[in-house]
Amino acid sequence: MPVSVPGGAAAAPALLPESVPGVRAALLGAGRLLPSPRSTPFAFGYVVLLLATSLYGEYGDPETVSALLRGSSTDVAHLSTTPVLTIFASALWIAGGMASPYALVFLFVLAALERRIGGWRTAGVFLLGHVVATLATEGPVALSVLAGHLPESSLHRLDYGISFGLMATVGALAGLLTPFLRWTALAVVGVLLVQDLLDMAEPLAAWGHPVALLVGVACWPAARRVRVTPYP
Repeated sequence: MPVSVPGGAAAAPALLPESVPGVRAALLGAGRLLPSPRSTPFAFGYVVLLLATSLYGEYGDPETVSALLRGSSTDVAHLSTTPVLTIFASALWIAGGMASPYALVFLFVLAALERRIGGWRTAGVFLLGHVVATLATEGPVALSVLAGHLPESSLHRLDYGISFGLMATVGALAGLLTPFLRWTALAVVGVLLVQDLLDMAEPLAAWGHPVALLVGVACWPAARRVRVTPYP
């Protein structure tokens, strides 16, 4: 037997989660944390680009995708021949695609930093961490090969992704938070990085992530001096 709802169809919207007091405000607040073309154009554009490359990496021709990833690798061989192209190309991919945990964190962190210091400065922090951590990890590889401690095959590795830039962004953003949130965030990230160092599943990334985080921390003085006018 059908059950009638008091008030009829007009009462149905009250059952929606968005209409419950506080829930709609929470949903809207969460939405504002995501990148948008108006408030965070750099973060929004970069995320759209990463989404496109991730989809192509998942559904594109496997041989072409493999060739593109090899060409984007920040290994010693590529850095010594086409350093600028390699640095930028490697930041066009997410290791693991959009399903990677890095992708979700990246959405919120990059947008949050852009709201505080602007798009150009956010891009600068990301790129600085990406470059410094890459050189700090690949430089020793080159020296070890020259010294005969590593085989020449170590000059040709598959290494790409946004993780170094993301760590620098996290480090810079932490300096703009309240002291409790700042040190809590750094402690959580620090524990994860120490775990990576202990596991040593990817040794170069494991060492590069702390370097990139420290690059972001080094940006605190400059980031704190910035006063950004919100986008209209």
